[in-house]
Amino acid sequence: MKINNLPFFAPQLMINNGVKDLSFYAKAFGATENLCFRNEDGSIHVAELSIDGAIFHIHEVTKAHFFSPDKHQGTTCIIGLFVPDVDIVMQNAMKAGATEISAAKDYEYGYRQGEIKDPFGHHWLIEKKI
Repeated sequence: MKINNLPFFAPQLMINNGVKDLSFYAKAFGATENLCFRNEDGSIHVAELSIDGAIFHIHEVTKAHFFSPDKHQGTTCIIGLFVPDVDIVMQNAMKAGATEISAAKDYEYGYRQGEIKDPFGHHWLIEKKI
């Protein structure tokens, strides 16, 4: 993976301690694992994943001000993932264990969007400009 000198976003998604399996992201979005640091019990401390070169991190809760979305049954952000085919990605995500929040549809502002919640409580807006 080549990293240039331009700014880019790389979200860190918090997960509960003890999670050992992140295969949802590969099954749902085709994500690949760039690196993964595990705890002595095999649970994930931090992992770097990539979706077609766009990186993001999964990190276990390590500080009092970090928490996974399920702690408060909500989230403070939604991850927008732009893809060529919203419907296929939504279907793959739900087959992999995501929950549909809103079905994919075309909006008057020129986007096709659908929303899912991943098994760890993170909300994803699957979208494309139409």
